[in-house]
This record gives sequence, structure tokens and C-alpha cells, in this order.
Amino acid sequence: MDDVTVQIVRAGGGFGRRCYNDTMAEAAWTSKTVGAPVKLLWTREDDAQHDYYRPGGFQYLKAAIDQNGKVAAWHDHYITYGEGNSFIAEGGFDAGQFPAGLIRDYQVQSSVLPLVVKTGALRAPGSNCSAWVVQSFIDDVAHAAGKDPLALGLELLASAPAPAPPAGGPGGGPPGGGRPGMNPARMRAVLELVAEKSGWGKRQLPPRTALGIACHYDHGGHVAEVAEVTVSADKKIKVNKVWLAADVGSHAVNPGAAEHVLQGAVIDGLSELLQEITLKNGRVVQSNYHQHPVLRMNEAPPVEVHLVKTNNTPNGLGEPGLPPILPAICNAIFKATGERIHTLPFTKQGYRFA
Repeated sequence: MDDVTVQIVRAGGGFGRRCYNDTMAEAAWTSKTVGAPVKLLWTREDDAQHDYYRPGGFQYLKAAIDQNGKVAAWHDHYITYGEGNSFIAEGGFDAGQFPAGLIRDYQVQSSVLPLVVKTGALRAPGSNCSAWVVQSFIDDVAHAAGKDPLALGLELLASAPAPAPPAGGPGGGPPGGGRPGMNPARMRAVLELVAEKSGWGKRQLPPRTALGIACHYDHGGHVAEVAEVTVSADKKIKVNKVWLAADVGSHAVNPGAAEHVLQGAVIDGLSELLQEITLKNGRVVQSNYHQHPVLRMNEAPPVEVHLVKTNNTPNGLGEPGLPPILPAICNAIFKATGERIHTLPFTKQGYRFA
């Protein structure tokens, strides 16, 4: 190891991929074989078909609403990949995330299935998928209770802390029980701000146009987002605008960069509504952007960012801006059409960007 020096470029765009050493090992082996320094460049096809993939999963949720319209019970059974009592890399589920600790009868269970494909991080690891599931389900619960989803979210965040929730399966319960890291008051503040800025509940929207709202705590950040979406009769989606409110702590060192990072996270999240990795005869099918698309410029909405400065420790913004956009879009689609997106990518249910 004394003969190896690793120099990491301090620049964005790696999204955790630089944490894996397969390219370094290949370059070192090639250099030793030829007896000279080499410069190794993977093609995009190489990278797409030999990557570390974010593992999939299934979640089955149930909730109970009491006679007062309050959420009285919550059950989530999470099925993903792993072995024995261990999740596969980046396949875990935080049993202590919202609304854990705010509902007295709360249970999370998990089961794992074997998988031979190597897995790794995707931007906002541990949150990118679970936020979509949980925040979409909260929207469903609000609909069943006859409540506005914003009102239900604020109501839950104002609840008295409940005992630590029980959990079963790999990973056990949440560390320390309850809400690891999330501050309900800070989350309420960003929800109220994004609702104010978007005119939530105060604007008359055209037919088949609706607002969707979602929030999530991730990597130290409290973020809430509202998306205005128009859905055509043939399921073409036009995201007219996105509003985002983030609690960044006591200060943002570079406010302009902070705004751009959050805007980029939204665009990245919108792309994930389109993306999937599939295998055929043991090989990854998708090889480039024609099969694994990213959002095009003409599909990208304006993103209005509002930073909330509090007396809390500054936190990062590269991860937490992404998770809320997926459920915000799907919640807007549900409100505009009455159809719930239960599977990603949403192209599986016939949706696509206009």
C-alpha cells in the first residue's frame, strides 16, 4: 500500500461513485501488466452496465384513522434485498423516520431476499425511495380522512412524542427510538413557508392541474417542496413550477451555490421518475441516456428556492433537496387525476413528461 497514492478531485458530480475502488483496481492491474503508467477512461456504456446500483424494494403500508380523523396506527412492511439479518449495501430502511415517534401504535417490519447484483449509493441514499413511499402514503391517508395533506402533515408534526416504535426484521428498531435527527418544529416551519410561497389552497387552478406537497429530513436537512403539475388526457406531465423551502441552519456560506445545489437536486429527482435498471440473461440492459434518460431542458420547471436561516448548526444541501420532489409530483398527479403512482418509474403507468 505504500506504493499507492489516491488523489481525489474535490469537485461535485460523483454522487458517491468515487467511494468504490473498482476503477482504481483496474487501473493498477493494467499499469502493473504493461509496466507503465496508464490513464483509464470508462465509456458511459461501461459505467452504466458495470455500476453499483441502488437496490429496489417493496413497501406495504396500512394506517388507521380514529373517530376524530387522527392517524391512530401505522404499519409498514419493507421488503428488499440482503441476507440473514443484514440489508444489502444501501438497501436499508430507517424505521425511525417521519412519522415515527408521532403515532403511538407504529410498527415497521422488514424482510430480505437474496441478490447477486452489486449495489451502492444513489443521491440521497436511504431517503430517495423511502420519502416517495412514505409521503405518497401520507397523502393517501389525508384523502381517506377527508383532510388537506398539508394540514395532516402539520398535525402529525405537532403531536406529542410517542414511545419508541417497535420494529422487526433486519436492522431492528431506530437508534434510540423515535425521530433520529428530525426536528418537528423545523419541519413545520419549512412546510408552512413553502405552502405560503406556493399559494397552497389559495389559488384557483385550471382543470387537470394541481399542487402536490411533500417534505423529508435527510443528511441533516429539513426540506419541503410543492410542485404544480398539469396532466393531459394522454398522461403527458408538465411540471409548471416547483417551490422549495430548506432549513439550512445558522448560515449559508455561499447562498447562490446553495440555491443552485437545491435546484439541481430537484431536476435530479425528476429524472428518477423516468429511470430504471433491468437485467436480461444476467446483463444490464440500459447502456446510455437513450435507455436511462435524464430530464431535458424543455421539460425542466422553474424552481423557486427559499432558505430558512435558524440558530442551528449549518447542514449540507447536496442530498436533502432530492427526496421530496418525487412524492410532490406524484401527489399532484393523484390530485389532478385520481390515480396513484404505485411503481417507479412512472412510465410503467403510462406517464411521461410533455
